[in-house]
Amino acid sequence: MNVVIGVLFVVAVTALTVTVMLVVRKRAPEGSYFSDGDRASGVFGVLATGFAVILGFIIFLAFESYDASRTGAETEALAVVQQVETAQFLPPEIGEELTGMLICYARSVIGTEWPAMDAGTLGDAFNPWGAELFRTMRAYEPETAAEQSAYDRWMDQTGAREEARIDRVHGVEGVVPLPIWLGLFVIAAVIFAYMLFFADRAERARTQAMLMGSVTFVITLLLLLLVFFDNPHGDGVGRLEPTAMERSLRLVDAALVVAGVDPTIPCDGDGRAR
Repeated sequence: MNVVIGVLFVVAVTALTVTVMLVVRKRAPEGSYFSDGDRASGVFGVLATGFAVILGFIIFLAFESYDASRTGAETEALAVVQQVETAQFLPPEIGEELTGMLICYARSVIGTEWPAMDAGTLGDAFNPWGAELFRTMRAYEPETAAEQSAYDRWMDQTGAREEARIDRVHGVEGVVPLPIWLGLFVIAAVIFAYMLFFADRAERARTQAMLMGSVTFVITLLLLLLVFFDNPHGDGVGRLEPTAMERSLRLVDAALVVAGVDPTIPCDGDGRAR
């Protein structure tokens, strides 16, 4: 959901609840439906505070998932660059092969995995180039001390890259379960119904509209904020994009030119095998 759609949604929901409030106001008694306004306000304060505390806590948890996905994407991109550097300390025939696969891995993240995350269709799919890298290294036996050191370093970086990928894709499915969403909407509906009992035909229409509109606006905005953090990938302001991996690809391309390495790239621009 982008910013424009979000703003339109908030305005539409607010306009709807204000309209309902003004309709109820026409038949409401003077002084509202409550005989004791102070006591009714106290009960409303308990409802609103409870809702705000629960919603705020859930937003905090969703933001942690959002931040973990962002950090995972950056760590994964850094691990790709580091593995390209490590590959250059291996024998040329295998080092260049691994370098080409790493470039394909990065292209696959950008051109294949990220659109799948945006659409929510990635599921448990793995990156095929990660499997190819594993297959290639499994058949390799280091012969010298330098190669053994590079091999050990490679395996450590592989673990870091795979862990970072898990963090990146963790937020795709969302961290807020359905029962919590249902609970939040039920509480919001209760607050809306409770607000209708404050309808007072003796008050001005603008006052009644502000009373309902302000509450609806804040609740709707907070729920949309929760939706944003629970679904961090996609189009729109603040959404996670493969910026870190794109930067890593540019760094790798520039470094390979400087180092005079020209590996064979076994994939197209989107990381699909040729």
